[in-house]
Amino acid sequence: MTPDQYDEAAETLFNAEQTRQQCGLLSRIYPGMTLDDAYAVQARLIARKLASGRRKIGWKIGLTSRAMQDALKIDTPDSGVLLDDMVFDDGATVPAGRFIQPRVEAEIAFVMKAPLAGADCTRDDVLAATDYVAPSLEILDTRVLRADPETGKARVIVDTISDNAANAGIVIGAERHAPDAVDLRWVGAIVARDNVVEETGLGAGVLNDPVTSVLWLARRMAIYGQQIEAGDIVLSGSFIRPIEAPSGARIAADFGPFGSVHINFA
Repeated sequence: MTPDQYDEAAETLFNAEQTRQQCGLLSRIYPGMTLDDAYAVQARLIARKLASGRRKIGWKIGLTSRAMQDALKIDTPDSGVLLDDMVFDDGATVPAGRFIQPRVEAEIAFVMKAPLAGADCTRDDVLAATDYVAPSLEILDTRVLRADPETGKARVIVDTISDNAANAGIVIGAERHAPDAVDLRWVGAIVARDNVVEETGLGAGVLNDPVTSVLWLARRMAIYGQQIEAGDIVLSGSFIRPIEAPSGARIAADFGPFGSVHINFA
């Protein structure tokens, strides 16, 4: 892809979000699109949003489970940028029409107290840079069609990465924990929609340890001369499948002793 095509694709995604009208698969519009192309489009999309007055507050990591990687035929996670207008209070109600096709995932959020960067970053560095971890929900949305209406072809990884890794919102629970006070591999959640359990999972579903997920992000960012900043929120990746969140739904995640978090959809 050319720089002009990066700008064109980013504007297409921005307009889709503003109008709540999904666009076609970028992978079909730009055949041969690579992961580097997709991240370049994402960067321009985020720049467009920052120019409109939004503020970066952190990062999300996705595709951390083996099942999701196998489904998309990749062997690496992906990442996106969190912005200030994505934050919802625990127990809040998402206004009707805010999103196109929202879904929800349960995750462990890391809130950083120090910068984190470098290709030689270690697990101990992640723990030392983390202020606290907390239960969280990620709200996903897609500004790209899930499948092409003509060919039936499903969207692929470059579509998702371009679309800011499908991120749309975050909800963080009230509980706070020191990152080394609990084995995050064994932190689990029971996630219900309208009081019906839809999914359960353990933190080990995230690259065998959510700390490893944050480590992956720090090392990947070093390639591009970036770093995780003090104060950033990092969503470490989901350990459940996405749960559809239609109008009127209430999604609640019970993390047991780790805490709880929920969100409503008008």
